[in-house]
Amino acid sequence: MNENDVLAQQFETHRRHLRAVAYRMLGSLTEAEDAVQESWLRLSRTDTDSVENLGGWLTTVVARVCLNMLQSRRSRREEPLDLQVPDPIVTLSDGSYPEQEAVLADSVGLALLVVLGTLTPSERLAFVLHDMFAVPFEDIAPIVERSPAAARQLASRARRRLQGAPVPDTDPVRQRAVVDAFLAAARGGDFDALVAVLDPDVVLRADTGALPPGASTMVRGAETVAGRVLGYARLARFAQPALVNGAAGVVAISEGQLLSVMGVTIRQGTIVEIDILADRERLAGLVVENLD
Repeated sequence: MNENDVLAQQFETHRRHLRAVAYRMLGSLTEAEDAVQESWLRLSRTDTDSVENLGGWLTTVVARVCLNMLQSRRSRREEPLDLQVPDPIVTLSDGSYPEQEAVLADSVGLALLVVLGTLTPSERLAFVLHDMFAVPFEDIAPIVERSPAAARQLASRARRRLQGAPVPDTDPVRQRAVVDAFLAAARGGDFDALVAVLDPDVVLRADTGALPPGASTMVRGAETVAGRVLGYARLARFAQPALVNGAAGVVAISEGQLLSVMGVTIRQGTIVEIDILADRERLAGLVVENLD
């Protein structure tokens, strides 16, 4: 085994962690994989004799790559931040799969990723690295080109923005019962039953991508959301339960083709947020086990 093979082996032991960092930073599975691959390329071109902590070095590198990607993304973004739904991680059975385990965690629901997407790139990096992965501010500071105190302030600002994010119920049985009731009401066209499972201030966010223009939308309020859900009635017959980012959710599948993914956030027995991804291009790129 040559030196490069040894280095590749060492990198593989950190790949899972790096993907987890990149997914939380970017909210995109494809971009997260790109960031991890870039970190490998940089490692392969580096003299590692002076690297004392390979895991810490790689975390810093992938964080820098993600920061650059976020900054580039914001400079060319046309769609409002609050209309964008992050890439969901979908499981259609009770099994778990190695690729999904790399990024699947109860603490990273779609609702949280949506709010993370509204932060500045530096705020997001400081919060993700410190609060989710316990990276010291002394190590974060050089990445964002700030002092440790300023990096701490970035994370603090991010925390204040995240205070409004819904904290979901974590009981999977209760989650599934609420989603099943939601599905039954949608399939039956029962407006009142839909309203009953929705929080009065529920938010529905539907991301259809670039086409058709203007189709992506966000609406609030139980009655408004219920009416919008009934407007999607044609998809209800294709709907089936799924795990979406570790929580009870719904996918619509027809003839092996993924039509939409719906993540829900449930609090105190009602749905407080619905995030729907119906962007055909992004859906085509999702890896979903047992899709057929």
